[in-house]
Amino acid sequence: MNNILITGGAGYIGSHIVKALVDEHVTRLTVIDNLSTGFADSIAPTIKFIQGDIQNTILVSKIIKAEKINTVIHLAASTVIPESIEHPLQYYQNNTVGTLQLLKSCVDNHVENFIYSSTAAVYGPTSQAKITEDSPTNPTNPYGHSKLMSEQLIKDVATSSKLKFVILRYFNVAGASLDKSIGQRTKNATHLIKMAVQTACGQHSHLPIYGTNYPTFDGTCIRDFIHVCDLANAHIKAIQYLQEGGISDTFNCGYGHGYSVKEVVNAVEKLTQKSLSILPSLPRKGDLPQVIADNAKIKQNLNWQPQYDDLAIIVKTALDWEMKSTNQLSNA
Repeated sequence: MNNILITGGAGYIGSHIVKALVDEHVTRLTVIDNLSTGFADSIAPTIKFIQGDIQNTILVSKIIKAEKINTVIHLAASTVIPESIEHPLQYYQNNTVGTLQLLKSCVDNHVENFIYSSTAAVYGPTSQAKITEDSPTNPTNPYGHSKLMSEQLIKDVATSSKLKFVILRYFNVAGASLDKSIGQRTKNATHLIKMAVQTACGQHSHLPIYGTNYPTFDGTCIRDFIHVCDLANAHIKAIQYLQEGGISDTFNCGYGHGYSVKEVVNAVEKLTQKSLSILPSLPRKGDLPQVIADNAKIKQNLNWQPQYDDLAIIVKTALDWEMKSTNQLSNA
């Protein structure tokens, strides 16, 4: 039996992975989360949930032993690029040191499979139309550096032990579950689609656009947006891949094409029939003009096929969740 521990499983992406695994009828599933950004009620009551920190090696080792964990999905991390620039020590502590401590618990307790939540932020500026897994890694911010250092830790530990890994480099994750049961609840979220639908729901007076003079077709940044449910499915595929004897490897998680900031705004306006109040702002430090994944490797090696590769679907699920959340708050 595959006994899975998910760190950060009460967060935005983690809760969608938990839901996907429950839908796959995985019965031995444990979640650990310190709830710094996650929400315990995002996890079904049937799932074993432990509030705690992954840097507590005594606690994590106790969980691994008690639940006979053989697979760890590691998502617990700080993830906001501008915040990482302001508070780099916090990011190296939470992300890099956190991963180191978790790996120690895994090795000490003979965990077999390790799936790591990484990011396209590990890549640097490139002239490539699409970023492959072999593209240069040259992060432009502490967040990216902290995740790249964690990747190297995982690789080194796997070389010296029986641990096998899959590193998944996320591009821009957005959207919410189609049944509206869970979505992105991050406080003070900086993600474009989240902020755009919040603006449409009246939670912001305006939507800032950071930079309108990039070397792109309309002057705004282009990003490869991936629906959170497709990303959750990539983790299930990664588990299957390792169970079937797949070798340790790294995979991009994206759709292979992108949308500009203005295209996202237009999609939200079309769906809501509202004009968003836009505030042109200075570019943010560390933002690249274009970030698009080459996803050929994950499709071929993990047999991953996205189901929601459509900006309209991504925006609609994000909006549906936001409207539900706004109504819940107003009725509270």
